[in-house]
Amino acid sequence: MLKYKILIVDDDKLLQNSLKNILGEKYDVSIAGSGEEAVELQKKDPADLVLLDIRLPGICGIDALQEMLKTDKDLLVIMMTAYEDISTVIKSMKMGAYDYFVKPLDIDELDIIIEKATNTLRLKKEVEELRRQYRCEFGIDNIIGESEGMRKALEIARKISKSSDTTVLIEGETGTGKEIIARAIHYHSARIGKPFIGINCGAINRDLIESELFGYEKGTFTGGLQAGKKGKVELAEGGSLFLDEVSELIPPVQVKLLRFLEEREFFALGGTETRKVDVRVIAATNRKLEDLVEQNLFREDLYYRLNVVKIDLPPLRERREDILPLCLFFMDRFSVKCGRNVQGISPEAKNLLVNYEWPGNVRELRNAMERVILMEDDHLIRSEHLAFLQKEHPSSMKEGSSDFRIPPTGIDLDGLIRDLMIQALDLSGGNKSKAAQLLGISRPTMVYRIEKFGLKA
Repeated sequence: MLKYKILIVDDDKLLQNSLKNILGEKYDVSIAGSGEEAVELQKKDPADLVLLDIRLPGICGIDALQEMLKTDKDLLVIMMTAYEDISTVIKSMKMGAYDYFVKPLDIDELDIIIEKATNTLRLKKEVEELRRQYRCEFGIDNIIGESEGMRKALEIARKISKSSDTTVLIEGETGTGKEIIARAIHYHSARIGKPFIGINCGAINRDLIESELFGYEKGTFTGGLQAGKKGKVELAEGGSLFLDEVSELIPPVQVKLLRFLEEREFFALGGTETRKVDVRVIAATNRKLEDLVEQNLFREDLYYRLNVVKIDLPPLRERREDILPLCLFFMDRFSVKCGRNVQGISPEAKNLLVNYEWPGNVRELRNAMERVILMEDDHLIRSEHLAFLQKEHPSSMKEGSSDFRIPPTGIDLDGLIRDLMIQALDLSGGNKSKAAQLLGISRPTMVYRIEKFGLKA
């Protein structure tokens, strides 16, 4: 059983011995006779809880408290005073002391205060462990991305997580991992202890989306909740609001979202008073908002409010170097989950996996690996185990992929890509979107490579 460490700071030898005898059975107790000694002990061998007398030789308890909190701002300190000096006690509490008690010692009162403090310590440790687990599960460094496009996306996510307020727009096809990136940003930011609230704007009835986002007051709807209802915006207070498929918002809700992003306040449906909340908004879409703006299907001003920082997630067919690492990751995960002993992937299966177009992106790959591990009883994943991919999506195999062979002398890959881009731009008359379609890549990837190779469209 974990024994919490308690540091007793008092110059009264009799009280030192009494407290050590009382607390020694349940806790690991150490003693300091002055504020200076306590501060040094905390630096060398930190205690979980400090019982700190206000009146001490040398620096007083208030100064010692200030110094110890500089080292550990979350340290729990219980102040002790033989005088009912309320102003000093209040000052210590404002500085960050956890609690206080007045001498002479009341054992029952002390037990209650210390038990409350140790419960707080236990909860803090549990919260820290949960945070560690979330950071591990949604760690940016744990996201598989060897390709250039994914490395760039993850680098932006890593930088933006250091800010807790900046609005983020994530664009990418269905199944590319937009929510995983959104969660990684949240759990690596200062908002980690607060809610991550997601809403799929395209999955909710258009007549209900406003009330789902912003809530409603009592009596607003016939059949609504008698007391009204908080919306997702309010439920995300202090944390992050993830607006998935934000492109599906109807125009009236786009207007209300724009006002919220500008003012950080909103009216609940049927309400007359504004409500202010502190949330970070992370929006995601599988459509190009810039194209929707040009088609007058999405508000331009809202687009610019959402597009403070944009992360483009490339589809899996544009990051083929990530396919096998992802397959091995999911193979290991589902082998453990399903109690299988799958040890690898055959060369033929690897070739099939790399050359498949993955229209459902990483989500489809994950489901395919789970299906194979669950259904097949073999130590290797073989090409025949993946026959369902060709049957379900016969057009998703790269045409001619098996005909191309790298010559013994090797190739200049960057030169080849540059030549193909020049040809595509010539065929499309310089239209970047059409050129991207010819090459089977996204427009942002096309723009990025044009800049990389110094081409003129």
